[in-house]
Amino acid sequence: MSVFADLHVHTTNSDGELRLSEVPEAARDAGVSVVAVTDHDRLHPELPTPVTAFEGVTVVHGIELRVEPRTGERVDLLGYGVTPTPDLVDELDRIQTDRKERGRRIIENVEDHLGVDLDLEAREGLGRPHVARAVVDHSETDYDEVGAVFDDLIGADGPCFVARDVTGFERGVDLLSDACGLVGLAHPYRYDDPESALELTRYLDAVERYYPYDAEVDPRPVERAIADYDLIPTGGSDAHGDELGKAGLSKPEYRHFRSAVNL
Repeated sequence: MSVFADLHVHTTNSDGELRLSEVPEAARDAGVSVVAVTDHDRLHPELPTPVTAFEGVTVVHGIELRVEPRTGERVDLLGYGVTPTPDLVDELDRIQTDRKERGRRIIENVEDHLGVDLDLEAREGLGRPHVARAVVDHSETDYDEVGAVFDDLIGADGPCFVARDVTGFERGVDLLSDACGLVGLAHPYRYDDPESALELTRYLDAVERYYPYDAEVDPRPVERAIADYDLIPTGGSDAHGDELGKAGLSKPEYRHFRSAVNL
């Protein structure tokens, strides 16, 4: 399928490598006409409207928000067509303060564990991929892959891991529903219990149907959820680098999405 709309892309505003100004060229290189910028727990300050025409590419202002259900594992929500509300802005400010402190502690843990200075400063938007890339780029470490840094050091079971405080599921849904035209579940098959994650979509508008998983998945459970809960299918590459269009929506599917978001 030709990808017309890549609705899951990260920029340097969180843990991506693309600046917003570089998104249109990356989209054109991939043959993509629509990109949703969905930075982690942050709104993009250079996207003042829910949708923007930017150098011939349609850019949808989105967000990826991690939330914690009352039972089960944490999941990620995708909000599309953002018009910021004071309550959402306040919650994101709280999250960024927590992320900054968490980043500082992870950096310190890694530096102490490896006996190096990463020359990395904790800041808003900083995520573990930034720390992992700093380890890989450091001349005095033996790591040459970001994944290995996660596996050995900063993954959930690693010696340098620091947990962070995240928004509750119900509050996250309420905040995004008030600020966005559409709220969906991201990458359902990335969770340890995809079935439980998909059950949460009964409270949502959409689910990420297309996603570049590392292994082949059975699409039937997500298709059942779409049918059972009348969900809008979304899709995207979850790009953190400069390669877009690995997954997404066709042009007819995007038209259905855009009509639902009312962009």
